[in-house]
Amino acid sequence: MEYRSLGRTGLMVSPLCLGAMNFGGPTDKPESFAIIGRALEAGINFIDTADVYNAGESERIVGEALKDAGRRRQVILATKVHGRMGEGPNDQGGSRYHILRACEESLRRLQTDYLDLYQLHRPAFPIPPDETLRAFDDLVRAGKVLYIGCSTHPAWMVMEALAVSERQGLARYISEQPPYNLLDRRIENELIPLCGRYGLAILPWSPLAGGILSGRYPAGGIPPPDSRAARWGEKFGHRLNRAALEVAAQLAVLARERGLTPAQIALLWVKDQPGVTSPIIGPRTPAHLAEVLPVLERRLDDADRPLFDALVHPGNAVADFHTTNEWMKARLG
Repeated sequence: MEYRSLGRTGLMVSPLCLGAMNFGGPTDKPESFAIIGRALEAGINFIDTADVYNAGESERIVGEALKDAGRRRQVILATKVHGRMGEGPNDQGGSRYHILRACEESLRRLQTDYLDLYQLHRPAFPIPPDETLRAFDDLVRAGKVLYIGCSTHPAWMVMEALAVSERQGLARYISEQPPYNLLDRRIENELIPLCGRYGLAILPWSPLAGGILSGRYPAGGIPPPDSRAARWGEKFGHRLNRAALEVAAQLAVLARERGLTPAQIALLWVKDQPGVTSPIIGPRTPAHLAEVLPVLERRLDDADRPLFDALVHPGNAVADFHTTNEWMKARLG
């Protein structure tokens, strides 16, 4: 397997990152342990979670699994801060108050004394960026965090944060974690060029478009009861539009012609897109993980790239994966 540099750092990570959003619900602890163990055996050394995932249960499961296996030092461990973790007015966001407290809680749940990558889960619009960055900087100087990053930020905010860090001598973002898949390619317009210019890793979430590109949702059919669309309702269902399902059907044809599954070819495309470091896979079952592990050892054929571009033109989208973002005003459909 070819490991990749995490941005402009010397840290090497696997070309797929294990996402832990399902751990603790709907995936129970024994299955979560099995998924973590198999991923590590396959060479994945990068795990991403967040304090808000299942109210902290995801972090607890990841921490317990790594401690029990004695593998904490072998794993690049990432988590995120911003989401609501209590009822009080300061139990969320990007304030210094919340970040410092949330970090201590994440360290406790993960049973570790440091985080390899600590990320701001969403933009903190009302808060001056120097407050957020200074809190991160203090955590880095204290040895509790090695690197910092952000998730689902507009390109202008990433650039602003880089400028503030340079001007004030603060820790600098080394990664951005955006939504990115064949159905929504809008980050190619500004974010990917920005990250390339300034050496930020790109860690895409939802590379399989929530299962749409893996063939989970046949056109005109009822979503399976265990699917994300069934669990999330309209929050996800609006992405199941005709155009998205048509692209998924055509992608499945390309996959069959190459001896791949739809999930494998969709993930392979994201993994080998210019600028991408490590897409985040979020398997719900060990079988889901087993299906995509072969992608670790494969590379996308450059001759096939125009075929994907014909399905969804570069920089465009046919389904909206930015609906969790307050800053994205445009809506599709």
